[in-house]
Amino acid sequence: MASGDDHDPIIEEIDVYLAKTLADKLYLFQYPVRPATMTYDDVSHLSAKIKPKQQRVELEISMNTMSPNYCRSKGEQIALNVDGTGYDETNTYSAKIMDKQTFSSIQATTNTSRYAAAVFRKGELHITPLMGILQLRPSFSYLDKADNKTKEREAANEGGDSSQDEAEEEAKAITVRFARPESEQARQRRIQSYEFLQKKQAEEPWIHLQYHGVKDGRSEHERQYLFCQSADASENSELVKTPKEYLAMLMPPLAEEKIVKPVGPSNVLSMAQLRTLPLGEQVKTLMKNVKVMPFANLMGLLASGIDSTAVLRCIQQVALLVQGNWVVKSDVLYPKDTFSAHSGVPAEVLCRGRDFVMWRFTLERSVMRKEIASIIKLPPDDVKEFLEHVAAPRVNRGWEFLLPTDFEFIKKHPDVAHRQNMLWLGIQSKLEKVFNFCKDDFMPKNPPQPESVHISGEQRLKVAQERVHANQLTLQKDLDARRAGSSIQVKQDSISDMKDEPMDTSSSSIPNGSINGYPEATCPSFDHTNGNGGSNINTPSPELQDFVVKTFRKHFVLTLNELKRLFNLHVASIPAGQSVFYAISDHMLQEAILLSQCKQIMVPFPPQSTAAPDEKKVFGVWETGEDFDKHRRLLYDVFTKNYRVRRNIVQARLAQELGDVPKADIDRLLNECCCSYGGMWYLKGTLQS
Repeated sequence: MASGDDHDPIIEEIDVYLAKTLADKLYLFQYPVRPATMTYDDVSHLSAKIKPKQQRVELEISMNTMSPNYCRSKGEQIALNVDGTGYDETNTYSAKIMDKQTFSSIQATTNTSRYAAAVFRKGELHITPLMGILQLRPSFSYLDKADNKTKEREAANEGGDSSQDEAEEEAKAITVRFARPESEQARQRRIQSYEFLQKKQAEEPWIHLQYHGVKDGRSEHERQYLFCQSADASENSELVKTPKEYLAMLMPPLAEEKIVKPVGPSNVLSMAQLRTLPLGEQVKTLMKNVKVMPFANLMGLLASGIDSTAVLRCIQQVALLVQGNWVVKSDVLYPKDTFSAHSGVPAEVLCRGRDFVMWRFTLERSVMRKEIASIIKLPPDDVKEFLEHVAAPRVNRGWEFLLPTDFEFIKKHPDVAHRQNMLWLGIQSKLEKVFNFCKDDFMPKNPPQPESVHISGEQRLKVAQERVHANQLTLQKDLDARRAGSSIQVKQDSISDMKDEPMDTSSSSIPNGSINGYPEATCPSFDHTNGNGGSNINTPSPELQDFVVKTFRKHFVLTLNELKRLFNLHVASIPAGQSVFYAISDHMLQEAILLSQCKQIMVPFPPQSTAAPDEKKVFGVWETGEDFDKHRRLLYDVFTKNYRVRRNIVQARLAQELGDVPKADIDRLLNECCCSYGGMWYLKGTLQS
């Protein structure tokens, strides 16, 4: 521990042995749909079989047909549907009642190198590596057999109804044709098809096994192989390592990590794996999965502290700017020498068609699917896939772009927006040559402008003064109420700072007809009276308040920067079109924090600190209704004197105010609110990397 007073003595040393006798035969069976208290140990197992290469297992287990929970009539009906009325050796249910069920397995994981079965006996731990971990679930293949029986009976009835008196058909000449040789591309598609994989799996024969119960003598004999057969430690070389070798196994060098790169996330992203990749690969993987994303959300998904300039360089290599948002490039989704999964169209043709769809969205908010299909002339499934990547269908409006125009990004990075606009002009010229069209054909017609309302300067000044006066009184009352009863300094924002500066996740109304996100003066949300867009909303929504409360009950102490990052992750996880968060500003987020029984802690950061302003705003849970709140308040008070402290300082302050405090309470307090580095404790988020 940080104080150096606590010790971690060794209580007992246990010898570990590696047993290899069953290493290539030991499987772990899991029954996900069965409670752990209801095992199948005492149930009669009728048969068992395995396909070792595929690690597939099937078990037939008898059912208790005399149980009061068993519906006998239903069991007889199922047996009749499956086997019919006849008696045959191939019948699934020979007793004409469903008296057994089949369990089929799937692999829980493909890599079992980290898993082993362990047995502890006489102060020794014997471990055996697992060959596989299988999950067994009930199989309903008997329903397929019942369907086949029904189809056979229907076919027989149709054949029997046909007239047998019809004259024999005359002999006809048959033209013999030979199939042309299969191309390499067609062969690759055939190998990757579901039918081919099913056929390959069916080729491996089943190996029938004999089942022995838990209490069977043969099972007891096999269990002895879980113990290492040789007590000589020299033969267990895997477990005889020097401290350096053992440490190298636990923490491999960085050079080895470069050789074995983690697998990129699929549709469900693993943030831990994602952050082990280079920055360019992280951005590419995220864009490939999300398809369209605002820059603020992208920064929120990446690790904190990454330079936005570096992210901008990476994003421009794999995405294009459309209405202020980034859309993944077509050649990233459809690499060279690949084909459409729907129609087999080559990647080059798909990229041209998708680029046309993206270019249309740089001109206007909505497009018509029929109009797109008539120009790019691709199959309907491919056109629909293009549109689903970046748009959503709207009634009587065609397909509308998924995200609102990000005017904040365009205003903040005009050089990037200009460069992207030039790129789109180059793409447009290529598309005009390929599809033979003119840009003027797609330019939206401007709707008639409403008659402008003239407001005098005196009226504007009067309205502004009344609004400022009302806001000042309301804000002053809120601040006085929050500061009451608090001994910790709470930072006060001046009235001039209370403007709702949009956070990185803000959205705004988007006018139709903006080119690549550049707003027009006719934007319906533009306030001609005050010169700004949208209305000023000061009260946090219930959804935002609920998110802040749950987040602080989980983390207890957060900086504003970290809370914004968690909020961006939360917004990114909401399906497109279902978000309830709009125009969330920094001020609104801080209002939600203060309304959630939390307060700002004035941590005295050192002068040489490189922390950003949002990283210096530290908030902590103040009131939860439990006695432990007093401990947290005392801890916050300690951190108003210094930005880092030792454990004995916290312990002495708690003992001074609360008397003798148990060690467990001090551990809980520090783990909830702080992090440790170099023997010192810091509030969460205040330790600079």
